[in-house]
Amino acid sequence: MGTKFWGYRRPNGDVGCRNHLLILSGTIYANSVCERVANTITGAVPITHHLGRCQTKSDLRQTFWTLVGMGQNPNVGAVVVIDHFREEGCTSEEIAHEIAKTGKPVEIVNIREANGAIEATAQATRKAMYLMREISKQRREEADISELLFGLNCGTSDTTSGLSSNVALGACSDRIYREGGRSILAEFPELMGAEDWLTARCVTPEVAQKFLDYIKQYEERILATGEDIRGSQPTGDNIVGGISTIEEKSLGGAKKGGSQPIQDVLWILEKPKKDPGLYLMYTPGHGSESITAIAAAGSQLLVFSTGGGHTINHPLMPTIKITGNINSWNRMSDTVDLDLSGILAGKVSIEEAGDMIFNEVVEVLNGKLTKCEILKENTGFAIHRIGLSI
Repeated sequence: MGTKFWGYRRPNGDVGCRNHLLILSGTIYANSVCERVANTITGAVPITHHLGRCQTKSDLRQTFWTLVGMGQNPNVGAVVVIDHFREEGCTSEEIAHEIAKTGKPVEIVNIREANGAIEATAQATRKAMYLMREISKQRREEADISELLFGLNCGTSDTTSGLSSNVALGACSDRIYREGGRSILAEFPELMGAEDWLTARCVTPEVAQKFLDYIKQYEERILATGEDIRGSQPTGDNIVGGISTIEEKSLGGAKKGGSQPIQDVLWILEKPKKDPGLYLMYTPGHGSESITAIAAAGSQLLVFSTGGGHTINHPLMPTIKITGNINSWNRMSDTVDLDLSGILAGKVSIEEAGDMIFNEVVEVLNGKLTKCEILKENTGFAIHRIGLSI
């Protein structure tokens, strides 16, 4: 029998490991109202951002589907969408319509139609209160680990990452695959140089070519700005940590995906198929943009491997942070959850470290809070931009 966990079953069959009430801003001008409402309601989580206005059509669609993905995430039990006016293509009604397809309750408030911020705050607070009363009645039900969509990411990587924590995370991902689960590996600029290794694992030549086409497209986007990605990757903190080239960083970063078959290559925000295995997602290396896209695709939990230590945490998707660097653990143990420095010390095998991560994943799925959840370090939400503001 596969590993079980206890989660919140949604009307569409998804299983969440949290039961958040999401207070979702449709536009920058609704942010303050969202934050006031969330600060009033126990258990509410605000998602705010600086977009939703004066964007090109393609960029506005990116914002729209990111916000929809937040509301559709299995860890969300109900949603209040707050809008300022009406930006066609990203209105509160349009956002709520897509989220409601999951079967979860959604309410909307428009600040102008409510006659200003004070009345809008009152209306949204009242709606949020009654939604919270409803979802607070929900109880966890038994679910199988095969229902997990496992997020993989890394940041502030150093020489220990590709030798220890990333490899152990790959072992954990492989175990989830053996039990019928799926994983998402993103950050395309940090896969450049690992193409041969990854394409050899793609289930079909078409999937392999899709990956190569997306890698080429990403590099062309960077070159079109007049810059070369090799001037930004590796990043400054990577270089301080001993990583010398983008290829070295990519070969270490790709280890997070383990050895399982690559089922498909996803566009940013795209939801994967149900087939077990690894899915690659076209996202930037920017950590918050990357994990936001993974959460929008439906991931309930993400493990973030960090060489130098990190505070990143997605507001809706528990973000377990691991490190194989003993110095980083000693400095950042308030926000890093798991010390894997025993790998390089010769005290813990890769397989044992993978099991340590897996056990932590199951505990967090069952309700154990990560350190950054407790501290409300919700630094991990950002929307990837396509075009210029207009």
